Amino acid sequence: MIENPILENKPADTQLMTQKRLVILRTMWLDGPNIWTYRSCIEALVDIQELEQFPSNLLPGFYERLTALLPGLVDHRCGIGEPGGFLLRVREGTYAAHMLEHIVIELHTLAGLEVGFGKARMTSKEGIYKMVFRTPDPVVGLACLEAGVRLLHAAIEGTEYDLQAELKVIKHHCDMHGLGPSTQHILDAAYERRIPIVRLNDGNLVQLGHGNKQQRIWTAETSRTSAIAEGIAADKDLCKDLLSQCGVPVPEGEFAKTAERAWEIAQNIGFPVVVKPVDGNQGRGVSLELSKQADIEKAWALAYEESYSGVIVEKFIRGAEHRILVVNYQVAAVSRGELVFVTGDGQSELQTLIDQQINTDPRRGDSEISPLKTIRISSNPVVSLEVQRQGYHAASIIPAGTQVIIERNSNASEDVTDLIHPEIARLCCMAARVVGLDVAGIDLVCEHIDKSPRGQSLAVVEVNAGPGLLMHIKPAKGQARNVGKPIIESLFPGDSNGRIPTISYSGGPEIDGFGLELTEILEDQGHKVGVACDQGLFMNGRTINKAPSANWQSGRNCLINKNLDTLVMQVKANTILSEGLPYDRASLAVITSLGAMDGLDEWDILTKEQHFNVMRTVVDLVLSSGHAVVNADEVSLLPLKDLCDGKVIWISSTADNPIVTEHVKNGGMAVLYQGESIHFVGNRAEAEARSPIPMKQPPTNLTKALALAAAGWAMEVPHHLLRADLRQRY
Repeated sequence: MIENPILENKPADTQLMTQKRLVILRTMWLDGPNIWTYRSCIEALVDIQELEQFPSNLLPGFYERLTALLPGLVDHRCGIGEPGGFLLRVREGTYAAHMLEHIVIELHTLAGLEVGFGKARMTSKEGIYKMVFRTPDPVVGLACLEAGVRLLHAAIEGTEYDLQAELKVIKHHCDMHGLGPSTQHILDAAYERRIPIVRLNDGNLVQLGHGNKQQRIWTAETSRTSAIAEGIAADKDLCKDLLSQCGVPVPEGEFAKTAERAWEIAQNIGFPVVVKPVDGNQGRGVSLELSKQADIEKAWALAYEESYSGVIVEKFIRGAEHRILVVNYQVAAVSRGELVFVTGDGQSELQTLIDQQINTDPRRGDSEISPLKTIRISSNPVVSLEVQRQGYHAASIIPAGTQVIIERNSNASEDVTDLIHPEIARLCCMAARVVGLDVAGIDLVCEHIDKSPRGQSLAVVEVNAGPGLLMHIKPAKGQARNVGKPIIESLFPGDSNGRIPTISYSGGPEIDGFGLELTEILEDQGHKVGVACDQGLFMNGRTINKAPSANWQSGRNCLINKNLDTLVMQVKANTILSEGLPYDRASLAVITSLGAMDGLDEWDILTKEQHFNVMRTVVDLVLSSGHAVVNADEVSLLPLKDLCDGKVIWISSTADNPIVTEHVKNGGMAVLYQGESIHFVGNRAEAEARSPIPMKQPPTNLTKALALAAAGWAMEVPHHLLRADLRQRY
């Protein structure tokens, strides 16, 4: 449950009960599949109070005020499934919880987040609704919810509402808690491949896949990014030496311990020169095309402030800057840079010209989602030095028609991937191999990217680990590139998806102990199993926690453990309702009954039909390649057959169950008890020659014995070994 001091538990005397307002009674972060959606979301319990008597069509002026505040609501499709559908509902009359749902979704959209999912449903109590919406992060989601409540009240009451101030707060939370654009782009590619995603911290460290099949990314660094390679890339002097030794052209230069030494090196190698930090990145502290002693010494000081290891002075290479993204030693994208300049009008100060001609570009901003950064002379010493070299400062009035260069580097903005000459591409891939980076950003200066490197000015000036991807995802000009795809393909080649067998089981007392017994069978086959169940948390035969552990956290702990190759998790209704599930899809789901309804009234689950809709989640999550083992003797479970994407294996204590008979007749699988033996029936059983397994005596818990047999079959346990395990137990 999410702490929400602003919205929860307000005393009645502060609720302004005479006003038409709603109250958020409770919020929950459902981090994984749940009764609403396969993805993480926030569920809010909303009391709309006297608004229950005032749908939107009975609120004078509400429609006009709401659409004036959020004109983007016109695109919401609710009801008729077309743009404008939601606003049609507002005109005709809909209730506050439903309107809040759409307001919250729109606030996400205005903050740059694509969510697009929400629902509002009545509960058994008048005026109380469950309202749910998808959100990438609980803090961001709560910020949108709180802002949405305030906006709804303002639209109802006709009071002032500062949308831009609210969005600024929401975007701040996005910056603090959201994923960076490079990371999100890679995750989008992983999601396309249905690779499981687990966020490991509040930053950009993310796990792809589960257990021993997992890989990790941290922005554009991966599990395969060598620490040695990263260290080489960070040490620009060492990197350049290694590249040169392997035949990669690099600019001549030397390490400068002092500003005086920087000037000496510049004289030795010839003007103009570049001064930059040994271990810098993203162009910070880099000054280009310097020829004067004063400029070089100032540039040395700027570079020194950005560096832990010192400063390099090297020969300036004429040509355009390019950033070549190399993934798994193949070129994935190429961007070309450009000089950034302003033109004077004879009246305006230089910073004003920058604000008017450069900073107005919608691609520029201060957040990391902006492909280009806002330029302020006062806070950017490299820019300050650049304009000083031209005889200007921030307050200078620039003569009409005079061009002033503002930035010379870090503005790779035009996609030229299709132009790169094969020989230049091979050269960049060689540079990545020399350093040893699986994902590398190669900074190349050349006169013609589409011509052979022979006969033109060309050099690799830097190799960067963890390169930013935004310039390729959102280029200023040219085609956007899906660079996340080759990164994912390098981590998960072919059809691999990082999944390990994930087995869930649910039911009543008849299923007690099932997880540990199935684990013993699987461990006999060499599986390294994590078990999260009422008996505790167990990993690879070790007891981690003896307390009941059939919960989200214990399941997740197993999924992030690199030593495990299988998860067995007991799933209960209250976990689905209050936490969500830690896995996105399952290889096998075993359900023997709906279980007890004790305590479910807290979640407004009051009927068997509602209970079924909760527990169907375990079958909804079965992969198309997976199985669901379902008890055919439980009439309440029979509808699950049509909800499973995989194959259903019915179990029954009798041989003449008509549901099972029809299922087998149509080519299905079943496990039955007949003549004191467990029988495997169906075409697959015949093909595998799975003979009956006689029991020494009738099992005291026949349902569990049948479920174990069916689960072992689904997990392809060899029949003779499954037979030995079951006979030993029963």
